[in-house]
Parts: sequence; structure tokens; C-alpha cells
Amino acid sequence: MALERKFHEKSIEDVCRDRRAERWLIAGQSFAQSGAGGLFTLHNITEGNVVVSFYTNDGSGWSTNWLADHMSPGETAQAEFFAETGSCDQTFQVGWLGADDSEVLDDPVSIDICEASEVYLADNEIYFE
Repeated sequence: MALERKFHEKSIEDVCRDRRAERWLIAGQSFAQSGAGGLFTLHNITEGNVVVSFYTNDGSGWSTNWLADHMSPGETAQAEFFAETGSCDQTFQVGWLGADDSEVLDDPVSIDICEASEVYLADNEIYFE
């Protein structure tokens, strides 16, 4: 089933300066349902690490990168799965900007996206609630 992904990225500074600075990035991709609402927020709460990629896997293989732009420390991105049926159980993997501008992949993390609405990307851990 083809689903639509939507990311809303915003810088804390941009929001404080101008609420209209928010931008929507939309892409098409095949994914399983993330559950009721399917909406969750990624938070880059690191001191100085840049997120360059975010991938999901519902058991049928890894997605393409959801992010159109890098997420600097302090930035958030809202993500939304759209579908009528599917699995709440997802695995996600985050890519960080390496010293040589490469992508450094973190360990995959299992998540019940029906229950989790906030995903925190910290310096030494990734957690959700």
C-alpha cells in the first residue's frame, strides 16, 4: 500500500522569530501503518550532533531517508504515517553526520509507534515516550 509521509521541520529560533517559518516536506513511500493518528515528533537534543537521516522498517525492508534536510541540535521534525491498516511495530535507525561528512548509522531501535509520540535523539542514547 502506498502511503504518504509528511515531515514538519522547525528550528526553535525560527518559531520564536516567526511562526510562519515552519515548512512542510512531503514525500511518497510504501510503509506499514504507524497506528492511530500515526503522528510522532523527532527531537534532536544533542549538544552538537547533526542528524542526517531517519529510516524506518516495518519488517519488509528499510525505507529511504525521510529527512530532506539535516536536523541540527535543538531542531524538531514531525513525522506522520498515513494508511488504513498496518503494524504499529516499527524499527527505526538514525544517521549522524560524521567527521568526514559521511553518514554514521546508529543501532536500530524497535518502537511501537502507536504508543510513542515523542522520539528523543540524545548524545549517547535514543529514547521515546
